[in-house]
Amino acid sequence: MSSLVGQQFEVVVGAVAHGGFCVARHEGRAIFVRHSLPGEKVVVEITEGDVDSRYLRADAVKVVQASPDRVDSRCSVAGPGGCGGCDWQHVSMDGQRRLKASVIEEQLKRLAGLDRRIEVLEVPGSPDGLHWRTRMKFTVDADARAGLRRSRSHEVIALDDCPISHPKVLEAGIFETTWPGAEAIVVAAPTGPTVETNETSVLVEYTNGQKFQALGPATLVNDAAGRLWRSRVDGFWQVHPAAAQTLVDAIAKAAQPRPSDVVWDLYAGVGLFAGALAGHVSDVVAVETDASACRDAERNLKDLKNVQVVAARVDRWLKANGGELNGPDVVVLDPPRKGAGASVVDLISASKPRVVVYVACDPAALARDVALFAAKGYSLQDLTAFDLFPMTHHIECVAVFRPV
Repeated sequence: MSSLVGQQFEVVVGAVAHGGFCVARHEGRAIFVRHSLPGEKVVVEITEGDVDSRYLRADAVKVVQASPDRVDSRCSVAGPGGCGGCDWQHVSMDGQRRLKASVIEEQLKRLAGLDRRIEVLEVPGSPDGLHWRTRMKFTVDADARAGLRRSRSHEVIALDDCPISHPKVLEAGIFETTWPGAEAIVVAAPTGPTVETNETSVLVEYTNGQKFQALGPATLVNDAAGRLWRSRVDGFWQVHPAAAQTLVDAIAKAAQPRPSDVVWDLYAGVGLFAGALAGHVSDVVAVETDASACRDAERNLKDLKNVQVVAARVDRWLKANGGELNGPDVVVLDPPRKGAGASVVDLISASKPRVVVYVACDPAALARDVALFAAKGYSLQDLTAFDLFPMTHHIECVAVFRPV
């Protein structure tokens, strides 16, 4: 096979696609182009593919005719051949949100058969899209310097700065030293109005599997929904400073909890949504697969007598408990990137909740699950999208389902 890598073509860029690239065509073949925008005329350089490939991947290496949404990149290593951490450094903030809305709309139409107008909402704290990410995992290169990988590559680009990292992450100084024997460096800063002075933590992960807490506590204390939340440095917590409160507010608005309600919080993590709803309902069951997250949830929620934390796989727990006579009034779920899937959707629907509130980080997985819920009699009543990951193609949605 004859490789096309390195060859250049001039193309007109088409629509944005899920994954941080746009689609162009050359001689009838699709090219997935990074660092471009819809409507632009660009010169692309092929990065993956050969003469027999069904499609090609490429970087836009020269802009012949620019989109009005194009801006100068805020990061020196975010361009063609550079770091894969950001997708939209070359796009205005309004432009980024329009692109993300288009992706959600396209996935809903293609996978769920729904025509729906989507607006992606800005959240407080990062109007320029920079310095928002409070948790970062940096890889270590052969010279023991911390950095991030090139797009679709194992090669590490050593960094002196990372413009999307929170100031407290940068203050840890991990780019100013070397990390012999390390595989990765996890840096995490606490979030919330009452924890601004808390120390940033640095966890070193070595190639032999050992971990070393190099700076700060092993457990962070975050502030959201009027409570303090503990989570491991390498555990799960929303990375945008405004994310936890934004999602809690959206879920409360969607669920409209009643004092007599029973709530199931599925994929509960460290208990954020369970704890935020507990004061407004009768009982909450928080189900989480990860044992460490369950321990954090038990510690975070131990003062709430109406919350039960269950360490179990969600699908297995639903199979064992979904047939109970006293099913949930409200189901909240925040599944992994792959989505909930047919089995979990079937079991939730069979439990006949009044409302299902679904937090989604992947538009394609959400759209597939929208179709599954519709087949079980639960229609998509509302969908709100939040720009919790500026400069990247990632997006967070809160979808609300009710029985038809």
